Amino acid sequence: MPPTLLLLELALLGLCTGFLAGLLGIGGGMVMVPVLTMVLSARGYPDMQVVQMAVATSLATICFTSLSSVRAHHQRGAVLWPVARVLAPGILAGAFLGAQFAASLAGRTLGLCFALFAAFSATQMLRNRRPQAARTLPGSVGMLGVGGAIGVLSALLGAGGAFLSVPFMVWCNVRIHQAVGTASALGFPIALAGTLGYLWAGRSLPALPGTWGYLYLPGLLVISAMSVLAAPWGARTAHGMDVGPLKRIFAVLLYGIAAYFALRTLR
Repeated sequence: MPPTLLLLELALLGLCTGFLAGLLGIGGGMVMVPVLTMVLSARGYPDMQVVQMAVATSLATICFTSLSSVRAHHQRGAVLWPVARVLAPGILAGAFLGAQFAASLAGRTLGLCFALFAAFSATQMLRNRRPQAARTLPGSVGMLGVGGAIGVLSALLGAGGAFLSVPFMVWCNVRIHQAVGTASALGFPIALAGTLGYLWAGRSLPALPGTWGYLYLPGLLVISAMSVLAAPWGARTAHGMDVGPLKRIFAVLLYGIAAYFALRTLR
């Protein structure tokens, strides 16, 4: 693949993922991982490592994208900071440990996990079951456990955690725009802890061109720069949309990603 074409692909991916981070609070990881997997495979990186490399690089870019996205949502008063603070400790621990576990899995297994959770999240969002009027967010211990689960699964899948945290908060009667805004705030601790976990897990890997452990450095630099530019645009779009279309966009995106990884695993 010519270097110019590679840079163009990474730049377009960065714009798309940044917009999605602002629009849906997902940090773009649920799109970035399958695209990066294809890019890395096309460039001849080992099949047994490409999914882990895509996941680790996705998490590292979310460190930057989430900051831009959360700033835009905060300016619109859509971030529930008390909720983010109580979820953060469990998220930090879960994401670091989840990265260690993901690094030990075969690439096919990790891809199948990605497909299953993406499809599950899409189904829950499309079902649109109305939560009970009295249902609220759990107490501190429950939120610690929820944060840990979100952290582990996000590190496994290279996502910002919104595929779990948004449906969870909506289920607990949090408004969708506040759920998306709060999910964008949770993206940074998830991404930071997950990235550090993958760096630790990949410390003994043989050096490959353009890599640092599981991180693909060209992808990290180009995608981060472009996604930071596009995230505020996505946030502005989200606050101008009705709740229904926002949920359907989220679900369709996740179904498409689930289908890609399922087909890849079967092949």
